[in-house]
Amino acid sequence: MTIRRGLLPLLVLLSLAGCTTDEPPPVQLAEVRRAPVTEVVEAPATVGARASATLRSPAQGTVAKLYVKDGDQVKKGEILAKIRSPQAQDQLRQARQASRMARPAPVSMPGVNLAAFDTGALDRKVAAHFAKARKEAGKVDDARVRRQLLNAIDLAQAQHRAQTKALAAITAQLNRTINGALRGMTSGLSSSMASLQAASRTQVKAAVEAAENTVESLSVKAPFAGVVTLGRASGGGTGGGLDGLLGQLPGAGQQLPALPSTGSTSGSPVAVGVPVSMGDSIVTVTDVSKLTLSADIDETDVLLVEKGTAAAVELDAVPGATYRATVTGVGVTPKEASTGGVSYPVQLTLGTGTFDDGTPAPTPKPGMSAVTRLTVRESASAIAAPAAAVVTSGRDSVVWVSRNGVAERRVVKLGAQGEAVVEVLSGLSVGDRIVVKGADSVREGQELP
Repeated sequence: MTIRRGLLPLLVLLSLAGCTTDEPPPVQLAEVRRAPVTEVVEAPATVGARASATLRSPAQGTVAKLYVKDGDQVKKGEILAKIRSPQAQDQLRQARQASRMARPAPVSMPGVNLAAFDTGALDRKVAAHFAKARKEAGKVDDARVRRQLLNAIDLAQAQHRAQTKALAAITAQLNRTINGALRGMTSGLSSSMASLQAASRTQVKAAVEAAENTVESLSVKAPFAGVVTLGRASGGGTGGGLDGLLGQLPGAGQQLPALPSTGSTSGSPVAVGVPVSMGDSIVTVTDVSKLTLSADIDETDVLLVEKGTAAAVELDAVPGATYRATVTGVGVTPKEASTGGVSYPVQLTLGTGTFDDGTPAPTPKPGMSAVTRLTVRESASAIAAPAAAVVTSGRDSVVWVSRNGVAERRVVKLGAQGEAVVEVLSGLSVGDRIVVKGADSVREGQELP
């Protein structure tokens, strides 16, 4: 739950008017004046780092060498540890062997050529018959009949030549048709084989790249500059996915050793010679060059918070110190608050801090708890009233004003709301005398002191 707090004491705002007896009167009045009013939203927060990355073992093996220890400051790209993994090396060799075997094979189909029919002997016999027929026709004495017979023989011989030519044309067309069909079949088969070969090459290439990346990752490097914390390794695990990928490749008939797919953060400490499984934490790098705050703001206050809102932060670990902070983002995903409502995450950058005497405060560490006070509304010269003078009536905010010594009900509109004083945007004027004590018992027309 967030808490609103005012920054200005009530005594700065008002000159109180009351009776002079020893016992305080049931109702007290004060004159409305101008004064600064600040509204603050208070919320719990946690210190965070600019970035943090846990680096894990890419394969099953052992820790071959450690180049850092807890608390070391490292640079981006610096080698932090090396993992020895014969299995990863074997998988890389098998992947490269499978790549060499996956060569594209040409696809070809033989052509078909049907030989033309040999009609030479038949043509000679037919020619002899035609010659004999002409000779016999020449013996006919009747010229008209002889001419008709010779014309019939010529017509028959022309038809024979036409049929022979047509047979050759049919044979050629048949050759063209058969070879065209074969070319279509060959083209489709070639396209299918090319697709299969391309898929196989892609699979082989992916397996080689995955194996190469795994071997390269055996040298654990810092992804960015930061402070090192050694992880912890377990030493057991189950089979991984690269083995299955390699097992589908051409020529990869040999069963590959199983690789672990998950790791744990518990077990024996990380040290040279310690066995590790795939996914085991080796080292965590934390960038503390910039610290952040993650605050949980109640739903009743979150709409007042926006990017750039300034805040003052106090840490449980550094009593008496105040740190500066600025809102960088307001989340939209709610989570259940301890009070039963919901809260929203707000991100802030955390600046330097000072103690009450002005000396610099130490730099916090990620994970420390804090209380952040966000200045959500501020008015330097507001028409101000004590918070105790405002009475809630339904949806209205009401103040009792003394008019000619008689209580008058005024509905007011509030602006910035501090813990002790509030800003009145409308309904009151400077110089008005209002009830500041006992306001909840005043009634319309009541005589006021």
